[in-house]
Amino acid sequence: MRPIVQPLPPRNGLTASRVRAPYSIVARDFLAAVIAGQRHQHPEDDARALDKRFAAGEVRDRRGQVIAPEQILAAGVDIFFYRMPAPEPHVPFSIETVYEDSRVLVVNKPPFLATVPKGAHITETAVVRLRRATGNEELSPAHRLDRHTSGLLLFTKSREFRGAYQEMFARRAVQKTYHAVSAGPSAVAPGTVWRSRISKVPGDLQAHTVDGEANAETHVISVSGRVHVLAPHTGKTHQLRLHMCEAGVPIVNDPLYPAIRDDLMDDFTRPLGLTAYSLRFEDPVDGREREFSL
Repeated sequence: MRPIVQPLPPRNGLTASRVRAPYSIVARDFLAAVIAGQRHQHPEDDARALDKRFAAGEVRDRRGQVIAPEQILAAGVDIFFYRMPAPEPHVPFSIETVYEDSRVLVVNKPPFLATVPKGAHITETAVVRLRRATGNEELSPAHRLDRHTSGLLLFTKSREFRGAYQEMFARRAVQKTYHAVSAGPSAVAPGTVWRSRISKVPGDLQAHTVDGEANAETHVISVSGRVHVLAPHTGKTHQLRLHMCEAGVPIVNDPLYPAIRDDLMDDFTRPLGLTAYSLRFEDPVDGREREFSL
């Protein structure tokens, strides 16, 4: 087996970015265009900062070889570099540790904190915060929660175990329950099963139900007042939020369903009423039955 080559290791909690040259181009010109084209650019990420990256050997190819600013990149060549994150609003909630051992770290992620960097949310993410807090740059989420969803999130502590746990979540070998608080009174009966075909198009904030064979299934375990205990049997984007909304009981403070609400996107006083409450699985490393809950 070939050893894994890491062109640039994570630094200060951030994984190096990878970009691909679309055609033959001078390395410095290409990277300058990439940085200038960022939707969220740090005001100090200028020509001087770019030259510092090259001088420090912080622009590399897939093999880890340092790329010179005047080097001609062939079309399709990947280069790696460290982005300079733009300033972000601080999410005023902490991440609580639920469980930790030599392989995994299970935390209670607060709302408004993305799991991994994406778009405008880079440093205010669970993985970056935890890497910085623990000093462990290999910390990696085995699965993800939406930015507005709170609750249990499992991280692996080293690359040695990353694949086993990520694959476990990918093949739906984890039993999960969520607590969803409806915005109003509920007439949903325990035992109800919601099945639909959900489609989420990149660039569209909302997911939608479309015609076709069902690819999303949610079981209603219990209902107490406005609190619904839900067990998703699939993991489509926004599945629980869309199923609750289409059942006539949208989740309280949902900024996307039934309609997009810009006023709720970053209102820290009105978090989405959706919490990942429990995880249960057979450990992929030692075969033990494991269960975590809030």
